[in-house]
Amino acid sequence: MKNKFIVTLFAYCLFSVFSGCNAQSSETKYDPNGIHWMSFEEAVKSNDEKPKRIFIDTYTEWCGWCKKMDAATFSDPAVVKYMNEHFYAVKLDAETKDTILFRDKSFTYVKEYKTNQIAIDLMQGQMSYPTYSFLDGQYQLLYNLKGYQTTEQFLPILQYFAEEQYKNNIKLEDFVSKVSSGNQK
Repeated sequence: MKNKFIVTLFAYCLFSVFSGCNAQSSETKYDPNGIHWMSFEEAVKSNDEKPKRIFIDTYTEWCGWCKKMDAATFSDPAVVKYMNEHFYAVKLDAETKDTILFRDKSFTYVKEYKTNQIAIDLMQGQMSYPTYSFLDGQYQLLYNLKGYQTTEQFLPILQYFAEEQYKNNIKLEDFVSKVSSGNQK
């Protein structure tokens, strides 16, 4: 009797976990107080109407650091405000089996890599999660940032790309160091 209860409980937990994952990956949740996440296609459409930098969070459902980034850094009010003002923000599930259309090209799921081709292209084949890609208004890849970032680490990086400091031949590391030391005073 006890074993049957444990098996039933275990089956229910598994069902809940997998149901939750599927529900999350098939719909984008809009939080009026959070980052205004878009699909890749929505960001392209918005950018074609009003050019802006594009920020792409390439994640997977199983990535613990991706979830920590969502819970901590991406929910920080300063990050939310800055991101919404300066970027079209995209959540891209690297393992999506959906076809993504971009510039007359269809990006599909690649079985051998268990990843969508657009994630492979964006990350230049260096698959690591999370990865944050910064694109300019003409869809040129400016930089890929890998790994978890605290708010304190992340805000100067956002600022670097929003202010287009890369056009002034300023290295990202130098800018971050300068801004971070200025914030500590």
